[in-house]
Amino acid sequence: MGWQEQGRLVCVTLLGLVASVHSITRGELFPFGPSARDQILDPGNDQTHQLSLDKPVLFYDGTFDNIFINTNGFVATTQPSSESTYLGKMPPKFAMIAALQGDLDTSDGVGKVFFRQDNSPATLRQAADHINRAFPEDDEVEPTHAVVITWVDVATHEPQSRGDGIDKKRNTFQLVIASLETASYAIVLYPRDGMQFSSTPVGDRSVIVQAGFSKGLVSGFLFSSQGPYYRVTTDDEASVRALTEETNSGLRGVWVYEIGTSPYFTNVAPGEVTDLPTEASQQRVPEGYEEAVEPERPVYPGGQQVEYPSYEPEGQILVHPVQFQPQQVDFQPVNPEVVVVDGGDINVDVYSYNFGTCANSGKKCSTFADCKDYSSGYCCHCRPGFYGNGFQCVAEGKPQRMNGKVHGKVYVGNSPSPVEFTSNDLHSYVVVNDGRSYVAISDIPDSLGPSLQPLSGLGGVIGWAFALEQPGFKNGFSIIGGEFTRQAEVTFLPGNEKLTIRQEFKGIDEHDHLVVSTSLEGRVPEVPRGSTAQIDRYSEIYQYSHNLITSSSTRDYVVSYPDGSTDTRKYQWRQTITFQSCQHDEASRATQPTQMLTVDQVFVMYDANNQLIRFAMSNKIGDVNGGQPEENPCFTGRHGCDTNAVCRPGQGTQFTCECAAGFNGDGRTCYDIDECRETPQTCGSHAICNNQPGTFRCECVDGYQFASDGQTCTEVNRPVDHCEAGSHNCDIPERAQCSYTGGSGYICSCLPGFIGDGRVCQDIDECQPGRCHQDAVCYNTQGSFTCQCRPGYYSDGFYCSSERTKTQCESHRESVLGESVPRGPRPPVGAFIPTCDEQGAYEPMQCHGSTGYCWCVDRNGQEIHGTRSGPGSRPMCIDHDGVRPPVGPTPRPDVHPLPPGTHLMFAQSGRIEYVPLEGYDMKKNEAKAVLHLPEKVIIGVAYDCVEKMVYWTEITSPSISKANIQGGEPIAVIKSDLDSPEGIAIDHLGRTMFWTDSVKDRIEVASLDGSQRRVIIDSDLVNPRAIITDPPNGNLYWSDWNRDAPKIEMSYMDGSNRRVLVKDDLGLPNGLTYDPHSSLLCWADAGTHKMECMNPGRGDRRKVMEGIQYPFGITSHGKNIYYTDWRRDAVVAVDHYAGRETDEFQPQKRTKLYGITTAYAQCPSGQNYCAVNNGGCTHLCLATPTGRSCKCPDNAVGVSCVERDSRY
Repeated sequence: MGWQEQGRLVCVTLLGLVASVHSITRGELFPFGPSARDQILDPGNDQTHQLSLDKPVLFYDGTFDNIFINTNGFVATTQPSSESTYLGKMPPKFAMIAALQGDLDTSDGVGKVFFRQDNSPATLRQAADHINRAFPEDDEVEPTHAVVITWVDVATHEPQSRGDGIDKKRNTFQLVIASLETASYAIVLYPRDGMQFSSTPVGDRSVIVQAGFSKGLVSGFLFSSQGPYYRVTTDDEASVRALTEETNSGLRGVWVYEIGTSPYFTNVAPGEVTDLPTEASQQRVPEGYEEAVEPERPVYPGGQQVEYPSYEPEGQILVHPVQFQPQQVDFQPVNPEVVVVDGGDINVDVYSYNFGTCANSGKKCSTFADCKDYSSGYCCHCRPGFYGNGFQCVAEGKPQRMNGKVHGKVYVGNSPSPVEFTSNDLHSYVVVNDGRSYVAISDIPDSLGPSLQPLSGLGGVIGWAFALEQPGFKNGFSIIGGEFTRQAEVTFLPGNEKLTIRQEFKGIDEHDHLVVSTSLEGRVPEVPRGSTAQIDRYSEIYQYSHNLITSSSTRDYVVSYPDGSTDTRKYQWRQTITFQSCQHDEASRATQPTQMLTVDQVFVMYDANNQLIRFAMSNKIGDVNGGQPEENPCFTGRHGCDTNAVCRPGQGTQFTCECAAGFNGDGRTCYDIDECRETPQTCGSHAICNNQPGTFRCECVDGYQFASDGQTCTEVNRPVDHCEAGSHNCDIPERAQCSYTGGSGYICSCLPGFIGDGRVCQDIDECQPGRCHQDAVCYNTQGSFTCQCRPGYYSDGFYCSSERTKTQCESHRESVLGESVPRGPRPPVGAFIPTCDEQGAYEPMQCHGSTGYCWCVDRNGQEIHGTRSGPGSRPMCIDHDGVRPPVGPTPRPDVHPLPPGTHLMFAQSGRIEYVPLEGYDMKKNEAKAVLHLPEKVIIGVAYDCVEKMVYWTEITSPSISKANIQGGEPIAVIKSDLDSPEGIAIDHLGRTMFWTDSVKDRIEVASLDGSQRRVIIDSDLVNPRAIITDPPNGNLYWSDWNRDAPKIEMSYMDGSNRRVLVKDDLGLPNGLTYDPHSSLLCWADAGTHKMECMNPGRGDRRKVMEGIQYPFGITSHGKNIYYTDWRRDAVVAVDHYAGRETDEFQPQKRTKLYGITTAYAQCPSGQNYCAVNNGGCTHLCLATPTGRSCKCPDNAVGVSCVERDSRY
């Protein structure tokens, strides 16, 4: 390219840059004047009009129904005092919103002050656009009311004394106060063509006009003092000129401030979008055109040689710009999107956008970005509330996670053999609103671990990417997104050991985690085993250019040896970051050319036992010259805002916390907005909406996948389990079995006793000679056979004898008849005597001759649980040679779905029944079975009011299961690692369940689907049984009926803060219940035969009732307590206020009653921190009285699960 052509490109570039710094004009103000139906302020000087508002304005912590509009460029909330009290005296003594306050005059008939109230959609939309652009980290706001005040061509009160010429200089500016129910915003617009003077005469001196906010005087106990205020301009004219040249809203000349919120407010919060290029910096071209210029179409820089600046820690830092020496690049027309540049030691892949348009871009932009066409191509821009490079956008204020693998070889000291990294896990977590980052790398042997401690920079790049931003500066992700390559060269002094760190950041995965691949190659000086490293605070200069960022620093660290001695060392750090930028939008590429990353509070620890190295540090990005130390907690990170909140700085050290986009709350505590619940159809058909912190994702249901548009779910040909679907061609289930083999395959096989290919099975005649005893007859049956002794012979047919041997039933019968009866076999009074059939086997049904109770028994005479019936009724017992009915709640004529209303649900052996409640009375005639589970011993029952599911524990085959009370098959939830699960409780808010195991002597928690199991209590337990939750308060209660030392305990739901509530005068505390309305914890004791209650917070234990027989389960509803009694085989109602029994219900089948619970028609009121978005936890969210704890399941792998103690 010739010099003439280069010059043309420079001119084109400068023209484009001049256009990019365009400030607003008068034509871009909100509509004003008579055509907008404005009112007009009386002409003159220091004129005031009181405007009664249709809707109030929030200013600082006050709410105002009237405002006072003044000629002198301000609005007050009270009648302003004389102008002599405030001109040139900022802040004033009364509450003021100063758009541009000075001694102004409209008496010449030219200048005017227009004002109106406006709730038109166009005006509110225009206001919302300015606000949402200025506060991209916040939820989008939609104002409901606006006041528009426009000062048009106003002049100074006295003739100008600055050589104005004949014509007066005039200013035009506008203030819009936009309000919604909980907040008010001030939007101030300064058009470049409307600002002609920056000072007004006051007396014999000239005073700079002022912009800002003041609360005025605040009354104290004895005297008044100046309240908070916020100055936009200073006493320097340059600050006034900057009003048209700069911005805090992303649009030059437009300034947005949050001026009041309800119910809490600290100080005025300015808009956050300030990084726009200035004309001066953009128009300066290095002498000789040595810096690559940007033509209208993309240019791909070649052979880039990077010159690193030296780091000067004291005084002003001289920053040397990165110098590029362009070389000829061979373009590859086959693939116009990628050009590989060979730059010596730096291997840079420079990517550019295609020259296409948004329409044919193939939807490359992030889901949370908009595509915009430019003359030379298109760019992606993250929407308000998100930030990044357009391809990768994340929600503002949301904590970020990074996962990846580490590979490579590292030599330690003089060792000739390297330590190899083979897919070691790297995980990181960043609290964005205070800049704290945490990094962990696993499987580091102790031969290397101590020597890696000085290298906090292994994860430092994510600290830079999400560093706490100082005013006017942006962290890495805000500029380049999540796809980039970082290469760092580390030189250790004085030994000159060198280590290369290369990291490929691959964007954000489906779990919203940043993905990185890390390689380490080189040598590090040895840090002996048992030594620790302390890294001093350091600063690092980042230099930004097109597609390339460089930084360098010198870092000191102190090695502390096991013998107590120390050694101070250092290393030099140089790194390059290459990335993809959009070349078509000049404004989007504007950023500070140099920024400084400050890293302090560096913590490093090598855990030799777990072979894990951890780094933690605090990161801030700001001015290379440091500037004035920031004392505001928003910039120091010590604000205490929720991890999902944005800190808004105010005047001095004042600040406010505001929940980030996608969250609601007061800023100290933020709850996720469940977009899936609020807009259930947002994902379309055949898709599931998956709510996530601050956002949501759409996922196709099973059998569907996303089409090429990434949004529409289309059906896929998925494998079919023909065995489950019943579409196989195997023989009938009585003769054959269908076995699923994966995909759509299956195998048919004949059952034992049959022969064939599985599709056709024939019975085998097992009655071959020798099968039965020689004195027996063989009878062939379908799939089996039986042997029966011939007449005169006795036994089971496999052995026959002429001398009959007594069967088990006959021996049992004779032993009873012979007990304590010296004069012969007569039935003892009250004793049960079994009946035997003609073969001597137990009759399937046995009855007690004295009581009239009957029940079913198995072949060994053991009672089948759940079959006992009362006098006058007989159970239907299955013959021992018959087939048992299927297990399950349906289809059975005696099993009924739960009708609407509140019910008691209780367990008997083999069944769960319900009895409806009418008020507090049991509707005993309407009691029915809701679940039938033969041969199961159900102990505990609990009810999930959200999904209408009943959960139970059973000990015959230890498990926890659930079923829908509206009808459905039982679903096994947990089947392993259980011995004797008894009590069970549900946290319907946090979606977890808790249970006790009286054999393993522990208490566990898990998600309601049985995943994420965690033992929370496993010490000092002997016989834990009952357990209950108090979800709104985050408490857990349980009983331990240890006969030597029974007790009732409580803890937070995460197992912390465990303490004994009751340990004296207890026997067998079987049942517990908690009434959230009265805050009473009540229990029933089968040892002391008492029912008692207490308030856990006060410890005021009181007796409710004495003389109860053998209580097991207990529940409460309103004034009543209901308990099951083993002696009475009944549910008993007790009025705990009156202290007396009010009713009793005995089920039709009289067997022991176990657990009991209340199935509410609607969930009880209340909320806890885990109720929304899982409390922001990655895995288990366990409520506590003051917040929540994020816990990992016991089987968690790596550190992708983040644990956090409760802290609100």
